[in-house]
Amino acid sequence: MSTTTETTTAAQPRLKARYASEIKPALAQEFSFANPMQVPGVVKITVNMGVGDAARDSKLIEGAIRDLATITGQKPAVTKARKSIAQFKLREGMPIGAHVTLRGDRMWEFLDRLLSLALPRIRDFRGLSPKQFDGNGNYTFGLNEQSMFHEIDQDKIDRVRGMDITIVTTANNDDEGRALLRHLGFPFKEN
Repeated sequence: MSTTTETTTAAQPRLKARYASEIKPALAQEFSFANPMQVPGVVKITVNMGVGDAARDSKLIEGAIRDLATITGQKPAVTKARKSIAQFKLREGMPIGAHVTLRGDRMWEFLDRLLSLALPRIRDFRGLSPKQFDGNGNYTFGLNEQSMFHEIDQDKIDRVRGMDITIVTTANNDDEGRALLRHLGFPFKEN
């Protein structure tokens, strides 16, 4: 009686495998890093959806939570108002948005879907601005609508919602961060 032991290894995300095999050595050579730990990498991705109108209609936040959960595959955290502002009819503790922080394999899979499926579906897309780095190699950009993600059913969209996406990297400056994102496939505008 023979027994076979099968070791099942989880499939590594496509972009993560490409980063380890091609992009990391290319960046190490480009910036002549002596230590492989100096090579910049992606730490986390934060997707934020602000719903300012939720102050007047609390049902709007549910649609934002549903859309974010569908796009990212993770339950969003609700952002609440820190203080009351009378002009905006806002009370402290009211829900005004939702955000998701992606790390690990989910982050790599979201980044792959964003670059290969979502960004090419934007109408009249001319590229992302290369000037939206924060000085430490982190990149933030906004999207006008959620319909570019193929997970969202076009018929079930109750209203158009934009979102902010922040990519946090281990880069020390903007040049390293820009090189990392360009190697990953970000379509930056040429000046």
